[in-house]
Amino acid sequence: MRFLFYTHSLVSDWNHGNAHFLRGVMRDLLRRGHDAVALEPRDSWSRLSLIADQGVGPIAAFRKHFPELRVEIYDADFDHEAAISEADVVVVHEWTEPALVAELGRIRRAGGSFTLAFHDTHHRAVTAKSDIARLDLSGYDFVLTFGEALRERYLGAGWGRHVFTWHEAADTSLFHPIANVEKRGDLVWIGNWGDDERSAEITSFFVEPARQLRLTATVRGVRYPEAALRALRAARVVYGGWLANAAVPRAFAEHRATVHIPRRPYVEALPGIPTIRVFEALACGIPLISAPWNDTEGLFRPGTDFLFARNGKEMKRLLRQVLSEPAFAQEMAASGLATIQARHTCGHRVDELLRILASYRPKKVADGRIASKEIAI
Repeated sequence: MRFLFYTHSLVSDWNHGNAHFLRGVMRDLLRRGHDAVALEPRDSWSRLSLIADQGVGPIAAFRKHFPELRVEIYDADFDHEAAISEADVVVVHEWTEPALVAELGRIRRAGGSFTLAFHDTHHRAVTAKSDIARLDLSGYDFVLTFGEALRERYLGAGWGRHVFTWHEAADTSLFHPIANVEKRGDLVWIGNWGDDERSAEITSFFVEPARQLRLTATVRGVRYPEAALRALRAARVVYGGWLANAAVPRAFAEHRATVHIPRRPYVEALPGIPTIRVFEALACGIPLISAPWNDTEGLFRPGTDFLFARNGKEMKRLLRQVLSEPAFAQEMAASGLATIQARHTCGHRVDELLRILASYRPKKVADGRIASKEIAI
């Protein structure tokens, strides 16, 4: 099958974690013999921000690290109808411009011979409901949401007739343990500032425990305001700025532990959605301690795959335990890795997507093209 993904960006992962997942999904589809192409807008804020921050070097690095991935840039004059004319499956990310979202649905309703899916990997359905409510999804065959709580929001609001939960996952061809790497530090956190959605949590669950334990600690991420940078310096935490996702496995391998600090909207309104960094960290076999979130869908085995810290004081205690008990840390990391390999790889998510697509039975016409699709759920 030929898959076409409308992305905010595949090339840039600057403050854009969805690129991680879609890269892994596309790579797995290609390995299975499918065709996969990504479309992204010329004015993608993530790609433009990356170039402004780092220059054009990361764009060339993307092509080096992911040579198999095909990306086409579109602008206002792009012929979308021609681009999707040969596609079997079109997946449209929620950051796509509303007018284009509607146009793709119109083409599908007018007899487009492809299955059309909308893909939501953000909390705007809760924090900016009007942004999602104004999208015209009437021409879409189904919606993919990255958590059951988000799926229920869509169904409750009537945003789509058929909505499926499709969690993010780790691209284990990239995220895996790296042997024989010297440990350069105790603790690393890879995450963006988050528009004040977790500023207090970053202080209590990372900065203060690292300061009090006098750990060799590093932060990698973007959009840190000057006040946050001052706090990091005061705690003697090294701030390294943006890190390409392809370099993250080695950063994990060079440290003895990591933490997860979820954004507040996920904790308070969309339980069960850990976001992709949890999957990626566990896939790399690094011990993980997380600030609170509710694993309502039983994705992991808390206490076995990773540890929950209820507050900053408990984070300090658990970090001390993980860093002082190598056997305990190694056992926990192995458990987390086993769970990823058994349930949460991009290969697993491609299996899920193909099962969903199989429920749309194509009706063939004389020339072998798909005339229409009938859902059977």
